Amino acid sequence: MMQKGTVRTGQGLLDAGLVSSGESAEIDRVAKQFSMAVTSDMVELIDFHEPEDPIAQQFIPNSKELNILPEELGDPIGDFPHTSIKGIVHRYPDRLLLKPIHVCPVYCRFCFRREVVGDDGEGLAPQELEAALDYIRNHSEVWEVILTGGDPMILSKAKLTYIIQALDQIDHVDVIRIHTRIPVVDPGRIDEDVAQILRVSKPVYVAIHSNHPKEFSEAACNAIATLADAGIPLVSQTVLLKGINDDPETLTQLFRTMVRNRIKPYYLHHGDMAKGTSHFRTTIQEGQALMRTLRGKISGLCQPTYVLDIPGGYGKVPIGPDYLQKQGGDDYLVEDPWSEMHLYPPENE
Repeated sequence: MMQKGTVRTGQGLLDAGLVSSGESAEIDRVAKQFSMAVTSDMVELIDFHEPEDPIAQQFIPNSKELNILPEELGDPIGDFPHTSIKGIVHRYPDRLLLKPIHVCPVYCRFCFRREVVGDDGEGLAPQELEAALDYIRNHSEVWEVILTGGDPMILSKAKLTYIIQALDQIDHVDVIRIHTRIPVVDPGRIDEDVAQILRVSKPVYVAIHSNHPKEFSEAACNAIATLADAGIPLVSQTVLLKGINDDPETLTQLFRTMVRNRIKPYYLHHGDMAKGTSHFRTTIQEGQALMRTLRGKISGLCQPTYVLDIPGGYGKVPIGPDYLQKQGGDDYLVEDPWSEMHLYPPENE
């Protein structure tokens, strides 16, 4: 199901000139536990001469992944306790996840579903997909269906069409959302036909996952434009990653690049407690400090919500900095983006 040219082994990375012969075997050892795939588009963006290349860090296995901390979990956001039937995760009353496939075009080294995705990831058989759609049909409280996985945009056009049209025909479903990496990491898959598949009577939002401005190649920008020009609303998801985007300059450039490409920054995720990912996680305090810096620096259009998925399946909550201090009654001290304090309501002079 992978596009031709995708690299899936240490030898493949060696042949591409991205790793040394000594690193190849170590990469394969990590990949035996956590799946590996790097599309040709991403391979072309990697700078072999840059030891901390942000693309390489996201997709090339590292022996640090075998350092699994006691607090790290196989199911860090608690999908399993909320899996009503196969392919359905129903955590919130008005929305649910539909996971038709567990294959991705690339495997991010920090993925919170790294235990279940991979080239041999188990997707939904036809009868299982029908059962999942029936579950949605029978739960009238479901207002929004979020297609995720794996990456649902890797499905064949015929299967994607079937799923989108089936959801479009469910009266109580008002919004369809698709979470995907493909417009950035495998942009050749996005064409006018795909854009038309997503143009149904109900709004289909596409949430594009991107973590670094370097990912926005010319091909990626063209793929994103194909969706935007077709009237598909675009939002983003970003993971805060140590050594990759955990500085104000990189995040500023990333979010401005998104907005310039008609993508509204939506979520900045604090790193999940996925197994073998501690080297990617910042502290919450570091993330809050970054958000405070961005608040005083860049347009509100470029501001995502900084969120934490509470381990164990207890939901997603905003964890950005607090600007209010209660003073008693209805009075507050409010901190502005430049760290000055102001009384609210203001005193009459």
